[in-house]
Amino acid sequence: MAFEVTKDTIIGDIMDHDDTTADIFMSIGMHCLFCPASRGETVAEACMVHGVDPDELVKQLNAHIQG
Repeated sequence: MAFEVTKDTIIGDIMDHDDTTADIFMSIGMHCLFCPASRGETVAEACMVHGVDPDELVKQLNAHIQG
């Protein structure tokens, strides 16, 4: 089964699956990726804090992961 990101996916799980997604997170201002608190946030929670559209981020992450 392929890994698919949703708004409820934990950022740490995404990073564990594909650490090259860090560039996507960093490019939208999520510079705290490696702190323990941020690794436990969902995509939706992180987007709310950073003022980012979660649907757009989910789309970007899945496109990146699926190559």
